[in-house]
Amino acid sequence: MLGRMAASIRHRGPDAYGFYMGQRVGFAHVRLSVVDHAGGAQPMANEGGQIVITYNGEIFNHPELRRELEEKGHVFRTRSDTEVLVHGYEEWGVSLLKRLNGEFAFAIYDRATETVFVARDRFGVRPLFYAQSRDTFCFGSEIKAILASGEVDASLDRRGLDEIFTFTAALPPRTPFAGIASLEPGTYGLLKDGALWLHRYYELDYPEAEAEPLDVIEQLDEIMLRSVGMRMRADVSVGAYMSGGLDSSITASLAASASPDTLRTFSASDDDPASDLRVCQRELAAEIGSMHVTAAIGPATIARSLPEVLWHTEMPLLRTSAVQMYHLAKLTRASGIKVVVAGDGADELFLGHDLFKEASVRRFCLRNTDSPGRQRLLDRLNPHLVADGDSGESWRHFLLGAGAPRDPLFSHLPRILLAPRVRELYAQEFKTGLDEIDVLGEFRGSLPIRYFGWSPLNQAAYLEMTTFFSPYVLSSHGDRTAMAHGVEARFPFLDHHLFDFAAALPTGSRLRGLRDKEILRRWASRILGPGVRHRRRKSYTLDAPRFFGPGAPQWVADHLTPDALNRVGVFSESAVNGLVRRYRAGADTAFLDTQALVGVLSTQVWHHQFIESFATPTPLSLAGASVVLTETAPVLT
Repeated sequence: MLGRMAASIRHRGPDAYGFYMGQRVGFAHVRLSVVDHAGGAQPMANEGGQIVITYNGEIFNHPELRRELEEKGHVFRTRSDTEVLVHGYEEWGVSLLKRLNGEFAFAIYDRATETVFVARDRFGVRPLFYAQSRDTFCFGSEIKAILASGEVDASLDRRGLDEIFTFTAALPPRTPFAGIASLEPGTYGLLKDGALWLHRYYELDYPEAEAEPLDVIEQLDEIMLRSVGMRMRADVSVGAYMSGGLDSSITASLAASASPDTLRTFSASDDDPASDLRVCQRELAAEIGSMHVTAAIGPATIARSLPEVLWHTEMPLLRTSAVQMYHLAKLTRASGIKVVVAGDGADELFLGHDLFKEASVRRFCLRNTDSPGRQRLLDRLNPHLVADGDSGESWRHFLLGAGAPRDPLFSHLPRILLAPRVRELYAQEFKTGLDEIDVLGEFRGSLPIRYFGWSPLNQAAYLEMTTFFSPYVLSSHGDRTAMAHGVEARFPFLDHHLFDFAAALPTGSRLRGLRDKEILRRWASRILGPGVRHRRRKSYTLDAPRFFGPGAPQWVADHLTPDALNRVGVFSESAVNGLVRRYRAGADTAFLDTQALVGVLSTQVWHHQFIESFATPTPLSLAGASVVLTETAPVLT
């Protein structure tokens, strides 16, 4: 069983693998060797074999924790951060979590108490899924590891799929698989006597101050330098993703200064002039002295690659941008780099998304709906729509009608209300099965009490973190597409010290009028030229994948046959055929229609890969393992 589970996620750890086999507990680990090549093999046990760990991720402050533990008398055999977790648990128990600065998911078996302790990092950078029956608890970094155990049958969770088409991702703990849960970010669990007890050790909070600290730039400078410096710690070369925008330019610039070698930088591009930043990327690479490479990902590649990307995301998608990230990671690993820093998280911390500006302007306009001047502010946010008078007017009407400011989900209602384009394609039987479920009502009811004391912009920031960034961006764009090629992505903007700093700032320090990331731009004058600091976000346009026509991949037609649609049972055959006919004729290639088609196709493929025909892998053998631990031989290698 352990050999099958390890084989199913070997892409996450192509460098080595190992096992722990006890009477009641077994661990399998596949290793991506980043720190302490010689001594960091897993699973790892303490000296007496009473504590055993399997762990994915990085603890960036492990040298500092090691020194503290050594002062308390702990003796280390390796230089790995894994052993720091082992001794840290010995010393502090579950309180260890609050001392960690990192991105991690791990399980620790404490033989003395017959307890399994599972935990996930504060923001959910690294995944941990689990399934529990009456007498079995299975967990893994990916759902396919749980399915490979043979203990859990794959079946569709209607509610989980509907959440994907409402929020873009299923909200933890829910997944689109019935009976398989995602451990929530900032949460740990204790499994004892067959019961799993879940606890939160970190909560998102926004204790907004009335004014900036006088030394706010100096504070931000110190936190950013420390965060990037910690994430450059590795026994391998660390590269950087560099899109050309402000956030990745900051991380790449600081990484170049901290790197002992010439920094390798990577980007993905398309052929759309509206979103192409290759010139900006080359200029920044020359400025910071990096060696830059770009992966060109066009519509044909997106259409061809979508099924293999879905195998790694393990959930249906509404957008194809994950395919670009998948090929970017492929290029990165082919270039000899398996660790990168990236700029993800800055938009969420410093209110950089258009959604935040849009929510503020909508509130402003709704205070006086008869003011043309106020409505023109919406035009400034969507200049590409203003050119078409009818579309511009329709968009303004939609935004101003998308819910009342008193609705706790006000900021995100436009995105949520656009989802029905996919949901309108549901088959009647599938729709009937959802009649008793009120996804939005239940989510409103789950919001923490403190949420209602935050400012509207901080409420929007919380919603973005919990409904989109953590379950979708960090998953489909971050961990899953990078680890598909054995690449570990690190995110300096997700240092919890930086989050706490940003969340305590006045919202005007982050979004001033229509100027986003205001304090970040002020601080960036220390490291970047004005061209990068003041660069405005280019409009994102979805270049429709070539699902039809000459050169279209065969898998598209295979999954849209009447038999395939009826077998899966999620979408109405007639509704999908109508969309496809219009799409083939070139009538419907707008964003929402492409999004709907991607949702249909990805659901069909996902269902086939995991529900209908999941292939159990050939197990990894004991003979090839770098470490095999048992209760009687705790350090056998």
